[in-house]
Amino acid sequence: MTAFERQWEDYTELVELKLKKYLADGRIHKTLSEAMAYSLNAGGKRLRPALLMAACELSDGDLGDALPLAAAVEMIHTYSLIHDDLPAMDDDDYRRGKPSNHKVFGEGIAILAGDGLLNYAFQVMLEFLPYARDRDDYAKAVLELSNRAGVWGMIAGQTADLLFAAGSGEPTVAELNYIHNHKTADLISGALLAGALVAGADQRLLEALRAYGSFFGLAFQIKDDLLDLQGDASLLGKSVGKDQRENKLTFPALYGEEKAAAMLRECTENARAALEPFGEGAEFLCEMAARMAVRDH
Repeated sequence: MTAFERQWEDYTELVELKLKKYLADGRIHKTLSEAMAYSLNAGGKRLRPALLMAACELSDGDLGDALPLAAAVEMIHTYSLIHDDLPAMDDDDYRRGKPSNHKVFGEGIAILAGDGLLNYAFQVMLEFLPYARDRDDYAKAVLELSNRAGVWGMIAGQTADLLFAAGSGEPTVAELNYIHNHKTADLISGALLAGALVAGADQRLLEALRAYGSFFGLAFQIKDDLLDLQGDASLLGKSVGKDQRENKLTFPALYGEEKAAAMLRECTENARAALEPFGEGAEFLCEMAARMAVRDH
């Protein structure tokens, strides 16, 4: 196991323990808890929590302050996937190789499971506020996640994505960038910035992480788009070719596969370059960008 893999495993173990503790709260309705846990424990990469914790450590912060935020960002990400799979959205029957939440629990409970995860994310973040080492920094981190996940961020991107697929909107570079900067890159950037903010990072590091997150987020989305065309459904855990069938505005659709692959490489290199001034301390984040660019799922 490489140093990178050990560090990611350490982050994953920490956030898994925190998520398990939160979901064990007996006040949550049993069926709702089961539906929330079904998707939350479906085998995700825990990418966003790892980015958040790595940014915190790069900023010399305390992971104890970062952990509630890391668990919350995974809840927010998972809620978005549950809702994204619904018939009214992308209508996907499978997620991570398992039946989608609504296929197991029904559409109504799936909606409530997503709602539950979103609300619980903010509940657990705010419950920790009195215990944070610096309450002002912690509050800034919570606000950053709120902005990136909300009506200026991920939800805005999802709205534009749905409208374009329904025939509203032009296949322009501006539209493509709007969708994916918000739909995908915002929550990735939000995780990074929240991790840095809770650690009281200086403006120089925040700007570098902002640039890294933007490039990394676009690279992540381009790779997703390419995997939908070139990937193996058994590895992806979901059907392939769906973007084209549903008239999604993707990087390969606008630029072609070859140009999209070149853009993926360029965004990945730009992400790594953004953190070069921070040397070995940023090695984990640089390696993460490189690995996500060549992933098979």
